[in-house]
Amino acid sequence: MSIPDHGEGRKVGERVATMTRHKSQVGPKELQHETHGNDLKIFGGRGNPALAQRICESLDMMLGRAKISNFPDGETLVKLEEDVRGRDCFIIQSTCPPVDRNLMELLIFIDSLRRASAKRITAVIPYFGYARQDRKPEGRTPITAKLVANLLTEAGAHRVLTMDLHADQIQGFFDIPLDHLTAEPVIADHFRSLNLTNTVIVSPDLGNMKKSHGYVAALGGDIAVIDKRRLDGENINAVNIIGDVKGKNVLMFDDMITTAGTICEAARLLREHGAADIYAAATHGVFAGPALDRLEDADLKLLCVTDTVYPLDEAEKRLPLLKVLSVAELMGKAIMRIHNNESVSELFKRTRTPSRS
Repeated sequence: MSIPDHGEGRKVGERVATMTRHKSQVGPKELQHETHGNDLKIFGGRGNPALAQRICESLDMMLGRAKISNFPDGETLVKLEEDVRGRDCFIIQSTCPPVDRNLMELLIFIDSLRRASAKRITAVIPYFGYARQDRKPEGRTPITAKLVANLLTEAGAHRVLTMDLHADQIQGFFDIPLDHLTAEPVIADHFRSLNLTNTVIVSPDLGNMKKSHGYVAALGGDIAVIDKRRLDGENINAVNIIGDVKGKNVLMFDDMITTAGTICEAARLLREHGAADIYAAATHGVFAGPALDRLEDADLKLLCVTDTVYPLDEAEKRLPLLKVLSVAELMGKAIMRIHNNESVSELFKRTRTPSRS
């Protein structure tokens, strides 16, 4: 159920990646460009070294060399160990837990590239931390997602590549170009391979309807929505289902699972309304606080997440129902399209799948 370990990224204190170079054979059609030479450099931080390695493998490349270490007092040092002057540089760093450490490391990495005269710096942030702090829910509170956008810009990033932001409006917080990917093609392909019938796609809340309609377009099937009430940061009360789920296989899709309150409460309500098997998927498996305890007791047939968050070792160990899908190839194609000044949106063109009976 887990993605094979390529021996990458298990060291926490200090990581040295290897220099960008291409092997003799060029792979997929998207990669057949002369601009594949030494002007492209891809680096990885400690936020998700496994995904950084897989992205480079998908591009038939190797990671740029950089030494990341900590001083005794906890300060982070990033030392580039190869020339980046005039190069198009991408730094892959998820700002997943520990969020503040990974965010600060990303800012320092960007500053290192800027001071080393990189021509263009793209911050590749598979999981964008602080995305839920996108508005003021009450007085005297910050909009931290905007603050993070400002910090990335001031550090020297020329553009950002990210995936499935918690709120689409965060794109407007940036004064630099932002490419917003979705894991929908990867997740939809997996569920299509299961050959499920008599399905209904259930939005776990009203705010997730747009994403659910996207999966209906990709997979077909009916749609329903759960009316929920958030009691606090960890607890949810699902009170009603709008739509028919009785006797049907339920598919639920969300952008992230943090404490798993939404998905577990939704599964309970769906079972009460006579749903058959319940399948769930999310792009980002954060699994914070009581999430794993809740999911161990949840009545789910299958749970899928992608590898935007690292590590997932404990979750895979405790949840036999967990399937981890990789977005490395998708992100690799996006990186190459940005590098070659090609359209990224072309990756997401699709045709509607007829509904299954």
